[in-house]
Amino acid sequence: MTLSAVATRYANALADVVTAGASPVGPQDALAQLRAFQSLLESSSELDGALITPAVPAGRKKAVVARLAAMMGFARIVQNFLFVLVNHRRIAALGEIIHSFELIVDERLGFARAEVKSARELSEPLRGTLGAELERLTGKRIRARYAVDPALIGGVVARIGSTVYDGSVRGQLGSLERLLRAEG
Repeated sequence: MTLSAVATRYANALADVVTAGASPVGPQDALAQLRAFQSLLESSSELDGALITPAVPAGRKKAVVARLAAMMGFARIVQNFLFVLVNHRRIAALGEIIHSFELIVDERLGFARAEVKSARELSEPLRGTLGAELERLTGKRIRARYAVDPALIGGVVARIGSTVYDGSVRGQLGSLERLLRAEG
């Protein structure tokens, strides 16, 4: 099984727990706590190494995780999930698991992810208008990530899954060129 398949399995398991109606922690809180733990691992090579190495017994690793989770105010579910990762030697895959978890939760909650590129930074009102239009086109709520692409002359290009909505000047010029060639 590939690492991404493993990450997806763990992410699905956590998503099952936190999206259940009786869950004491919501998906966004769980995500924030996992990201905080990942940030802690990234900031301390000693901690990261201690949790990854097989030379440190799982019991000691879990004691460290429990202490950190208590200090950081983590929900019991998140702490237990980290214990599972330690027990199964998957703590090194935490970043990939978090990424998969985020995608799975968005899908379950009816969100679509959009990668939006524009020639320059978009204002908040423009982002809101663009988001509303993408929601209308897809029929889903949108979580957009915005980036500036200096290669664009103007306009916006949005990618949602495999669908590209090209409202850039370059895209419009290309459409015009194809139209003129078809008529000629």
